[in-house]
Amino acid sequence: MAVLGLGRFGAALALELMEVGVEVLGVDKDPAVIDELSGQLTHTVTADTTDERVLQQLGIDESEWVVVGIGSDIEASILTASRLLKFGVHSIWAKAISEPHAEILSQMGVRHVISPESDMGRRVAHLIRGRVNDYMRIDEDLTIVRMRPTSGIVGRPLKDLDLRARFGVTVIALKCPGETWAMTHGESIVAKTDEILVAGTPGALEALGVDG
Repeated sequence: MAVLGLGRFGAALALELMEVGVEVLGVDKDPAVIDELSGQLTHTVTADTTDERVLQQLGIDESEWVVVGIGSDIEASILTASRLLKFGVHSIWAKAISEPHAEILSQMGVRHVISPESDMGRRVAHLIRGRVNDYMRIDEDLTIVRMRPTSGIVGRPLKDLDLRARFGVTVIALKCPGETWAMTHGESIVAKTDEILVAGTPGALEALGVDG
């Protein structure tokens, strides 16, 4: 795995990948950044990732997974992503610092565009509204929330609630106090003290009353 751009986002991601056993090549144009991370990643290199020849010398043109973590220089981010697309890199994950930046990356063909500040803003907006304990947007039309159950869900088998037909959502797991998460089935009954994972579109989850 190569991480190009080791600012706060790129460095945190690279270090987390190392924690779970993934070998990481970290690249940044700032020698001070590379010095700080030297020894913490599998390999670290000071280089200009917009230079096609440099990427080839580092073997990044043959990588299957590359993260473009460059945020402060939009031009460098776009040029780097374009080089990776030209190489035919299988999976490119690129950070965007604005909606136009994200739109350009998507139009270029980058399938995984990450907008950390925007995504965090959405997440916090849901967390502060009361019932939701965690919020993860998978795609435009799929969100998973970890929440306390609304009164309408408590005390009856899930099959009798018919939540998918009524609201377009599915309770996929539940957690009783002091126990581990368990996948749900039709006979599962949610208690008031449980936590649940619910999947659906953002609009469907609002209709269910995740903020109630």
